Amino acid sequence: MKRAFALITVPALAIALAACGDGDDGGSTGHSMPAHSMPAHSAPAGGAQAGPHNGQDVMFAQMMIPHHRQAIEMADLAATRASSAEVKTLAADIKKAQGPEIQQLGAWLKAWGAPVPSPGTTGMGGMHHGGTDGMDGMMSEKDMKELEAAKGAAFDRAFLTMMIQHHEGAVAMAKAEQSSGQFPPAKQMAATIISSQTAEIAKMRSLLKQ
Repeated sequence: MKRAFALITVPALAIALAACGDGDDGGSTGHSMPAHSMPAHSAPAGGAQAGPHNGQDVMFAQMMIPHHRQAIEMADLAATRASSAEVKTLAADIKKAQGPEIQQLGAWLKAWGAPVPSPGTTGMGGMHHGGTDGMDGMMSEKDMKELEAAKGAAFDRAFLTMMIQHHEGAVAMAKAEQSSGQFPPAKQMAATIISSQTAEIAKMRSLLKQ
């Protein structure tokens, strides 16, 4: 009788332990809670997202996202319309750098409980903040249509001319963040933007002279 009881109890205990293990791996209780409350992908390399920040940090992120999106849109056009290999390489580098920054900026805004600009918007609810099209260095719809219609050498010149203006706007926005922002990772990104895009402006001016 005792042996029979033991045979019944051991499998039951094993099942109970297995059930507990399953809860730890995929459930929302026990040790799994911290993993769910702080997903690994949400923590930027530059530091914690929800750290001390101010209005300038929020404005920087909300304005830079659509600014970067337009730069990538311009870069995508270069892949099929540019005639210069240097212009195509520059465009690819711009897309490679700014794509991850858009994701980083969006993650910060979500952590701060601030709206993330949706594609097609100019940020800050369409508020004008310098520039001729509501944002520093942003191209107008007319500019983008002209760029899209251009090909070959004409595209190269239009792309370089517009992207210089675009980069100058980004550098101005980044300098404002460095001056008035509070969130260290955002200020670090601003420093990277100033450094990389200033160098690209010099490169593009050199290409225009060729």
